[in-house]
Amino acid sequence: MTEATFKVVCPHDGAINRVPLTRLAENPKCGGCHQPLFHAQPVELDSAGFDRHLTQGELPLLVDFWAVWCGPCRTMAPAFASAAPLLEPYVRLAKIDTEAAPDIAARYGIRSIPTLMLFVRGKEVARQAGAMTRPEQISRWASDNLHK
Repeated sequence: MTEATFKVVCPHDGAINRVPLTRLAENPKCGGCHQPLFHAQPVELDSAGFDRHLTQGELPLLVDFWAVWCGPCRTMAPAFASAAPLLEPYVRLAKIDTEAAPDIAARYGIRSIPTLMLFVRGKEVARQAGAMTRPEQISRWASDNLHK
């Protein structure tokens, strides 16, 4: 019987890595650049990186849509970063700067920031507008929406 694997996009070089489900929590490294696939921090993505993680990666993707000038975004940023070790390696956390990637923000109709969106298999499964200020709150929201 074949072991289940996940395609995981490397946050450093964008390479697609097949990782057995049973080894996700063993700090796997990229086959190309040999850097860790997870580093307990959200990945900052541009438009191309977002599309690659969304369409090529098989991990759920939790995205924080934000902007530098947004006060609530800056308030939520430490909690979002602290949620990464709670959710990785089973969920990839990412940040999209709506000023740097307006095409992605427009594609998903982002009207207020911060907005969290959870994607599973490339499809949006949940959205939350407004700041969450505790890592546990973000982790619980993501986990609850993964299991709907």
